[in-house]
Amino acid sequence: MPTLRRHPVFARLYSRLSPEMDRQGVGEHRQRLLAGLSGRVVEVGAGNGLNFVRYPPTVSTVLALEPEPHLRRLAGEGAAQAPVAVEVVDAPGENIPAADGSVDAVVASLVLCSVRDQDAVLAEMWRVLRPGGQLRFYEHVAAPDGGRLRTVQRVVDATVWPHLVGGCHTGRDTEAAISAAGFVIDEVDRFHFPPGQASPAAPHVLGKAHRPAS
Repeated sequence: MPTLRRHPVFARLYSRLSPEMDRQGVGEHRQRLLAGLSGRVVEVGAGNGLNFVRYPPTVSTVLALEPEPHLRRLAGEGAAQAPVAVEVVDAPGENIPAADGSVDAVVASLVLCSVRDQDAVLAEMWRVLRPGGQLRFYEHVAAPDGGRLRTVQRVVDATVWPHLVGGCHTGRDTEAAISAAGFVIDEVDRFHFPPGQASPAAPHVLGKAHRPAS
């Protein structure tokens, strides 16, 4: 979910649509994203908190960042229903309120498309992760170069899309940015969602990366 300071129209629209999106398949992707996590977790851009109920009991604590006020309020309500301890805080991904090397995993779920400075957010994720810690990511990303969809992404990103969809950019090569930040990608699944649709935001990746121990 996008890291927004204030975007009341989009925040309310997203909070209304996201439960239906989960029923259409996003919930299954969230489940895969979080499976097997343990220890201390930071979730960047928690949105309205739909990930919270899917954290496994092996997770000890979740520090959930959400700077958008409406979504943060909903996330706070969702935290009360979570099977693990979740603290929701007002903070952007560019400034994670955690000590260096203090968490076991960082979760990025449909957020790296919309942060203002993707490299800065990834650097913060690297900073707070312990060596060997995991980055779990589920994002929509750039279509392959040379295709019509990639051209469409460039056009919409330069015009209306970010203004209408909370700062979201459809054409970011997030997988490459994760590698450039120093993470080692261990697993990645590339797919279109919803299947068979040619939306600019259809290409997705879901995967695991880690901060090397040295």
